[in-house]
Amino acid sequence: MTHIAIVFHSGFGHTKVVAESVKAGAESVPGSRVSLIPVEEIDACWGTLEAADAIIFGSPTYMGNVSGPFKAFMDASSKPWLEQKWKDKLAAGFTISGSPSGDKLNTLQSLMIFAMQHGMVWVGNAEMPYNEEGINRLGSFTGLMAQAGQVAPEVEPNLADRKSAERLGQRLAKAAVRWTLAS
Repeated sequence: MTHIAIVFHSGFGHTKVVAESVKAGAESVPGSRVSLIPVEEIDACWGTLEAADAIIFGSPTYMGNVSGPFKAFMDASSKPWLEQKWKDKLAAGFTISGSPSGDKLNTLQSLMIFAMQHGMVWVGNAEMPYNEEGINRLGSFTGLMAQAGQVAPEVEPNLADRKSAERLGQRLAKAAVRWTLAS
C-alpha cells in the first residue's frame, strides 16, 4: 500500500475543496491510501509525513506566494529537513487564487523549491491545456493552478479545476506506486 499525504492551508475553504479533489484522484489509484492534513493540525501529523511515500503540498496564493500559515509549516519543517526525513519521497503541489494568474506560478515554484530542499522528487502536471473538459485550463505544468471567484470569493473552484485536481492526485499516486515498487 502506497501512502500519500496532502498537507494544505485553506483560508476561505477553496484550497480545502481542491485538496479533497486531489485526494479523490489519488484514492482512485489501486494500492493508494491518502491522508489529508490541514497545516493547523501539523503538530500531531509529523509522523504521518515521515511515513508517507509522497507528499502533496497545497496553499492559496496570497500576495504572490504561499499563505502565512503554510509558510509557518514550511519553516517548522526544519527538523525533518535536518534529519533528511523526506529525502527521496515524491512531491507535487497545487494553489488557488481569485484571478486566473494571481502570480500562482511563484507559489508553485516556492512549493517546488521547498520540496527539493527536502531532497524530494517533484512531479509536475502533465495535462495538456484547453481540452474539451477544461482540464488544466490555466495552462500550468509545474503543478495545479485553480481559480476561485474573484468578484464573489464564496464561489468554489469550478468543475474543470476540481477535475484537474483529481488528475494531479491520480498522477502522483500512480508515480508513487511505481516509485515504491522500484525501491
